[in-house]
Amino acid sequence: MEIGKKIEYYRRKAFLTQEDLAEEMNVSRQTIYKWEHNLAYPELRKLEKLTTILNISFDELLKTEEKKI
Repeated sequence: MEIGKKIEYYRRKAFLTQEDLAEEMNVSRQTIYKWEHNLAYPELRKLEKLTTILNISFDELLKTEEKKI
């Protein structure tokens, strides 16, 4: 799963709207939209705050599934 889909998944799991998350992250709702649609990516400091707000680890957010051969 791509990082944007993970951000959206964990945001919804936390019962947050894009607006709610944007407010907590001190960014615009459009920024959250861009992250969720892989049009932009959060910088490291934002990733740290994002994992805290969503109560997940960096691994959960950043780890990609390995393709089986």
